[in-house]
Amino acid sequence: MAQLYYKYGTMNSGKTIEILKVAHNYEEQGKSVVIMTSAIDTRDGVGYVSSRIGMRRQAMAIEEDTDILGYIKNLPEKPFCILIDEAQFLKRHHVYDLARVVDELDVPVMAFGLKNDFRNELFEGSKHLLLLADKLDEIKTICQFCSKKATMVLRTDHGHPIYDGEQIQIGGNETYIPVCRKHYFNPPIH
Repeated sequence: MAQLYYKYGTMNSGKTIEILKVAHNYEEQGKSVVIMTSAIDTRDGVGYVSSRIGMRRQAMAIEEDTDILGYIKNLPEKPFCILIDEAQFLKRHHVYDLARVVDELDVPVMAFGLKNDFRNELFEGSKHLLLLADKLDEIKTICQFCSKKATMVLRTDHGHPIYDGEQIQIGGNETYIPVCRKHYFNPPIH
């Protein structure tokens, strides 16, 4: 029975490698997969899933108006699995489409992404995945400043904490640091 699975965390550590590993395992058995990612993430070009260690693979870019359910329905062959990278950037209608892919087409969906932004607010895609997913799995990360679990993301610009601004900021001088609640509000940086 197919499920909508959401694996989330405070940082992107290792999720892309896991997506590529899952795809490889399916394909090694002759089973097709569809890899998708948000078109918003342009760091390595639109429509690519890539890791910091240099692994890279083309993916279908999800635009604002992408009809995911229609796209999957119209494929010449039903895939064995759908893998989604940067799921936090999805819109509500995309997440509902993914739920329908699971329920109506009986195709499992594995979505990977961040839970909350640097303002400690849920991303739109994350919010709806947390509401609709059949299975949730948290990718645990350790605070950069202590050994507690990181539950927040601290955004810095030239070493100074930033708590306001646009939710989605790709590129530029900012750095994102996994932190616990204590170090989110009182980071030991200057």
